Amino acid sequence: MTLIKNKVNQMKKNYKLAASWLAGVTAALCMSPVGSAPVAAPASDGLPVVVQELVAPPSLPPRITRKTAAHVVVNLTVEEIEREIAPGTSYTFWTFGGTVPGKMIRVREGDTVELHLLNLPNNKLPHNIDLHAVTGPGGGASQTLIAPGNEASFTFKALAPGLYVYHCATAPVGMHVANGMYGMILVEPKEGMTPVDKEYYVMQGDFYTTGAYRAPGLQAFDMQKAIDEKPTYVLFNGADGALTGAKSLTAKTNESVRMYFGVGGPNTTSSFHIIGAIFDKVYTEGGKHFQENVQTTMVPAGGSTIVEFTPRVPGNLTIVDHSLTRAFNKGAIGLLSVSGPDNFAIYGKGVKTPLPAAPGAKPAAKPAAAPAVATTPAQKVRGKEVYESTCAACHQPDGKGVAGVFPPLANSDFFQQRPYEMAHIVINGRSGELVVNGEHYSGVMPPQELSDDDVAAVINYVSTDFNKGKALLTPAQVRDMRLTK
Repeated sequence: MTLIKNKVNQMKKNYKLAASWLAGVTAALCMSPVGSAPVAAPASDGLPVVVQELVAPPSLPPRITRKTAAHVVVNLTVEEIEREIAPGTSYTFWTFGGTVPGKMIRVREGDTVELHLLNLPNNKLPHNIDLHAVTGPGGGASQTLIAPGNEASFTFKALAPGLYVYHCATAPVGMHVANGMYGMILVEPKEGMTPVDKEYYVMQGDFYTTGAYRAPGLQAFDMQKAIDEKPTYVLFNGADGALTGAKSLTAKTNESVRMYFGVGGPNTTSSFHIIGAIFDKVYTEGGKHFQENVQTTMVPAGGSTIVEFTPRVPGNLTIVDHSLTRAFNKGAIGLLSVSGPDNFAIYGKGVKTPLPAAPGAKPAAKPAAAPAVATTPAQKVRGKEVYESTCAACHQPDGKGVAGVFPPLANSDFFQQRPYEMAHIVINGRSGELVVNGEHYSGVMPPQELSDDDVAAVINYVSTDFNKGKALLTPAQVRDMRLTK
């Protein structure tokens, strides 16, 4: 505790801000509207002042259309906030601007950036910012190291176009980054960027909690897991399911899509891939040059890429880290929902027919009728809660799944015919091919760390609410299943 106090006192001594901003800058800020349009009052460097518009990911500020340099003012707040990392699971995130990733900064090559960092008084820790777009020691980290209740500012010239990561660089750096303190700054080239129909901002990060994946309740940071590089979660935009369901990204067929993708880390790289899409262009490492017709691109921790592609047919394109257990077991999965007319010349309609039965094969015997199971109203409510916190991120809130990726649980012939096998899968996990409603699925379903009561509750919920069936299991039956793997 003494060490922390000494450190904070030293920071206050070394990095205490002036009592007020320069009068000219203050006047410029007061006159500046939110957005990207320059205002009349110039900065001390003679450039027109622009107050950066900051929006929550996966959105980002609009494309820059001005043809001259500006003095861009960016106001970033550090916010330590508790929110859900997965349904039913909460975590204390350290953020830039209240979001993970932090708000994207968008400037033009040649701009002077005046960055103000505010460490809110109700925060508990010192923080700073290191921007990879900065040419200078620490990327601004030493100029911005401040205790709660303080503000720091510094300026830098945006010399090189590209997509750059920014992050907190306060010791222990890995812990600050692992708690969500990263974002990106885009420096557009002087000639501008080609317009596209849709732009999205996505970052991947790894998180280390004391509890297991999707364990309920408030979870603490696990430093040893971080040191061992064994993340509990690997996530897009800071939450399990941040880009699925109602929060899926959207596009129409034949719209051009540009995605700004980065990895905050602190440890894992990303094998970035979109199932069902081929990248027309990949700007490697977020730089100037691009490769064409790319399937998967590697993005390191603290690195970035810009990908451009055009969906040609409707359906869900699944965004993953192609190190696939991160996608299916740790949360690195999202969706781009594409609407529009079918184009069977590009993607044909599937035709499936049953194979003839093997000679001498006997028809499958019908299973004996299961005894009636009574459930209480509380058990029904619990089943819905378990489904929404454990199953919905993959199989979707309506149980319809994701075509070709996650099989449906609603109106599922597999569930209706083999409900007890479904319970075994929940308990023990399963890998390999599965056929549901005539569609083939191949993947990994990890075992779920649920109590006997919760397994019974969620199976009964799926049966009654998604398959028009009846309650099937008691907690005692689930307990017996665990004994007969």
